Amino acid sequence: MPEAQQYYIGIDVGGTSVKLGLFDASGELLARESVPTPSLACAEGYAAVVGGIERLMGSQRQPMLFVRGIGLAIPCPVPASGVITVAANIEIDAPALMAALQDRCSGAAIRYVNDANAAAMGELWRGSARGHRSMVMVTIGTGLGGGVVVNGDVVDGAFGAGGEIGHMCVNPAEERICGCGRRGCLEQYASATGVVSNYLRACGRAGVEPVELAGPSDSRSVFDAARSGDAAALAAIDTTVDYLSLGLQIVSAVVDPEVYVIGGGASAGADLFLDALRERFAARAFPASSKCAIEVAELGNDAGIFGAAYVALRAVQREA
Repeated sequence: MPEAQQYYIGIDVGGTSVKLGLFDASGELLARESVPTPSLACAEGYAAVVGGIERLMGSQRQPMLFVRGIGLAIPCPVPASGVITVAANIEIDAPALMAALQDRCSGAAIRYVNDANAAAMGELWRGSARGHRSMVMVTIGTGLGGGVVVNGDVVDGAFGAGGEIGHMCVNPAEERICGCGRRGCLEQYASATGVVSNYLRACGRAGVEPVELAGPSDSRSVFDAARSGDAAALAAIDTTVDYLSLGLQIVSAVVDPEVYVIGGGASAGADLFLDALRERFAARAFPASSKCAIEVAELGNDAGIFGAAYVALRAVQREA
């Protein structure tokens, strides 16, 4: 099949919408679609996803047989075997969905990937980590997600937990319980929720009233307060940087990536912490890893569709 007739579909399954992107082999985004997130455990849901792919190919006036790969980024662990056993955050019958896609796109390689890992692959392919072979994506949102890429491939892990850097224990003395049920996890200090928690504790120690917050993960308001010189907000960010630099130096001692890419909603405050994070990481890291770059993500909300498509492309390349 000529290269110009090879197309790759990246599908990012979110809580409210399923985003689909059509790519060529060079990583150019040719068209996009979005459908409300259906149940992916019934015929109607499978038809909604297939219909999105049909519209993408129709936009290019290309037949479905030219779809060479389909990647699906989903919010649950995807082990190296590809067999999904835990899907707490999504209603999905993975084998049946794959069969429906295969029935309509018979020549396509179809792969599942965890959504955080997909974002990492997207940044590797066309984002801030482009040109590298190894990287770690750090997604600072409500929680702290991660995606590890080594030699161009995502590290899924035997049980689908590869890249769960937010649940490294960085403070065994912590009394508060993390959402995972353990204590002292990195995301308790270095997520958007962690920034707010750090801020409220700093306000309590200083005996001052916090600024108005929209919720427990409203890091934006903390960052705005810091830009206005709020001492408690600045202290909260310093705590975040301290723990995040500790976490990254641990990751580097195991993975030794070429670059870290900081993404997620809280990356909007990177102007307040990126330089300090680079300095503190370099001071803490094993000397051989101390020059690892730390950059801000470029692809934003499109990272998932880029990465899912790239996972499919890599699968096709391996099979060639």
